[in-house]
Amino acid sequence: MISLVPDEMPDPAPYRLLTSVVAPRPIAWVSSISSEGVPNLAPYSFFNAVAGFPPVILFSLSYRRKEPREKDTLRNVRETGEFVCNVVNETTAEAMVKSAADWPYGTSEFEAVQVEAASSVDVAPPRVAQAPVAMECKVTQIIPVEGATNVMVLGRVVRFHIQEELYLPEQGLVDTRQMRPVMRLGGPVLYTKIGELFELEIPQM
Repeated sequence: MISLVPDEMPDPAPYRLLTSVVAPRPIAWVSSISSEGVPNLAPYSFFNAVAGFPPVILFSLSYRRKEPREKDTLRNVRETGEFVCNVVNETTAEAMVKSAADWPYGTSEFEAVQVEAASSVDVAPPRVAQAPVAMECKVTQIIPVEGATNVMVLGRVVRFHIQEELYLPEQGLVDTRQMRPVMRLGGPVLYTKIGELFELEIPQM
């Protein structure tokens, strides 16, 4: 067994190790809009659901190492209090990766990587038209991570947009197999798809 202490590891070794251990990670393809009305689109793989009643999701983003240090997404959600979380699938994966480039401030990634935008209903930021699922969110908390360069953004889901063929109304679920989500692994280029699925039931005590 190897034992490693993050404080004794060179930068960015702890980050690389962590992202290979906590895997696969779903990707929040976050669309936001500036106070001037410029849309932004960027992926974040530090992302998960954190509450069900009401539904709340969280994504975490880091500051840049260069100026301006605050990413457009963080600036936008601070100013407007809204965002859309778009699910990344096999169809949209290449566009997602292109949108992750360090585009200049004020660039609309929708236009830069030729992603079709669709109007949201309850929030101002547009959603990705091709996304299998998109969640319109109102920001509830923006929390700096103590001692780290990351900021957590929590948002309450106020509307789900789901491609009709994916929704299973009898169970109230999305067909995950058919959604074909793409997830992040360790390293800069490794991703994965849904593989073998199996069922486990919690014992009744």
